[in-house]
Amino acid sequence: MGRRFSGTGAEILIESLLEAGLDTIFGVPGDTGVALYDALHHRPRLRHVLTNDERGAAFAADAFARRRNALAAIEVSSGGGVTFAVGGLGEAYAASVPLLVLTSDVHRRSRGTGALTEIDQVALFQAVTKWQATASDAAELPALVEEAVGRALADRPAPVALIVPEDVLDERGRVELRPIAISLPPGRPLPASEALDRFAAALDGARRPAIVAGGGVHLSGAHAALATLAERAGAAVAVTVHGKGAIDERHPLSLGTLGANGGCDRANRYLARADVVLLVGTRANATDTDGFASPPRRGTTVGQIDIEPGRAGRNYPGSVPLPGDALATLSALAERIRPHPRRAAATAEEIQGEPVSTAPPAGRGRPGTLDPAEVVAALRTVAGDTITVVGDCGTPTPYLAAGWRLEEPGRRLILPRGHGPMGYAYPGAVGAALACAGDPVLAVTTDGSLLMAAGALETVARMGLPIVYVQLSNASLGWIKALQHLYYGGRYFGTQLSSFDTVGVARAFGLHARRIEDVDELAAAVGAALRARRPALFEVPVPDEHELIPPVAPWRRAAAAPGSGRPVY
Repeated sequence: MGRRFSGTGAEILIESLLEAGLDTIFGVPGDTGVALYDALHHRPRLRHVLTNDERGAAFAADAFARRRNALAAIEVSSGGGVTFAVGGLGEAYAASVPLLVLTSDVHRRSRGTGALTEIDQVALFQAVTKWQATASDAAELPALVEEAVGRALADRPAPVALIVPEDVLDERGRVELRPIAISLPPGRPLPASEALDRFAAALDGARRPAIVAGGGVHLSGAHAALATLAERAGAAVAVTVHGKGAIDERHPLSLGTLGANGGCDRANRYLARADVVLLVGTRANATDTDGFASPPRRGTTVGQIDIEPGRAGRNYPGSVPLPGDALATLSALAERIRPHPRRAAATAEEIQGEPVSTAPPAGRGRPGTLDPAEVVAALRTVAGDTITVVGDCGTPTPYLAAGWRLEEPGRRLILPRGHGPMGYAYPGAVGAALACAGDPVLAVTTDGSLLMAAGALETVARMGLPIVYVQLSNASLGWIKALQHLYYGGRYFGTQLSSFDTVGVARAFGLHARRIEDVDELAAAVGAALRARRPALFEVPVPDEHELIPPVAPWRRAAAAPGSGRPVY
């Protein structure tokens, strides 16, 4: 039985969110959503986090959802609000992050009049959400919220959009409210027995089995089941960027990170020679598999566990599709295979006998700059294993993916590799810090990203969040500049930024900030800021990516053998 409630549509909407167990919503107020903010004023149980643009609200909610492994919510208004939000939702949609996007809209009587902020929101959201609906009256809001939550979490998680016209927010209604289930995953479907039996037989007969673990392991809570199957099968385990933390990287069967962006040589080589490979909760796209070379598309028996049937086996023709929940499917496979202790021992011995990386970076960087690999190593030493880290795309991602070893299963390293949007880490760290309930957060970002997301620093200072930003600065859009260097004859265009006063910007917003040009000094400063639990930003000069090539496998190959073709994503 539910409870009866009378109120405005805005009040009904917020009460419905509380029934779903939501306690936080990120957003920016706008004209069409004023009634919702009035209702929020009277309901402090739903914490509203004011961000400074809607794209940042989406990134903050995205990181909040990843860190909690749960649904998160954002609120934006019509017109500029929804169009800005779309820029942040693409990452969540591609990375399978469940978000509830609540948008206000123009009055229903204003539709088709060219009203200020009027836009076809359903059409706008179709590319970045899996479901869209528009409320027609206040009384249907509880049912719509329940359906929206269910859709966001079902099958492959993703954002959904619920659109509420401003007159529906003002309209009064009487409804019955009932608790809304928001568990993740909402169900644990299994593949067909024939497919499980077929792939279990392949694992039993393998000479060199391996597992590639992606973000679906986190969504399913399948960390223990992954380790159990690996140990029983004697299979080496590599992780994608989104799969970091799927397994303890000290585990004797752990290969480290796989793929073109941040993948280590050891993992890429091992997967290239594996004869049976199980893909778990990963898109297994060109970046994850180093151009479909690790594992190769031919000569390897591949099985793919994915909650979305259409994605299981999509990128590996002839593979064994295993559509189902990761935890349930891994457990079912473990029950079907024989234990292979000698193979496990031999695999572990081979892994431990081979260095993680044998290829040094190409180039040395400019004088007065720091090697990002050394920066990450120093940060890892001072911050420890339990801290949550949010990284930006560009320079931070490959170095964090390769160098930030996670020694306990879980998603504590958050990297935006759905689309790789610049500016993610500044607002993303806000969401991660709020998800961590007061524990400090480390964010590794860039000067290019600050130019896109500086407003997040105001939120951090206003809320006193314990976030320490380390900004890698090279006054360029270094990722694109590296592509121009390696594949377009060094013809640089549109990639040079000015050097600006990052420290002054951060201090203007109220953060402790300084520029540091020594790794040991950086480690000491970051350690002190983390212990003090105060907002801080430390700027570090680093070389352009083409001057000191990061652990991006195709780039290092191109540097060693100029003239090779540009990698295809």
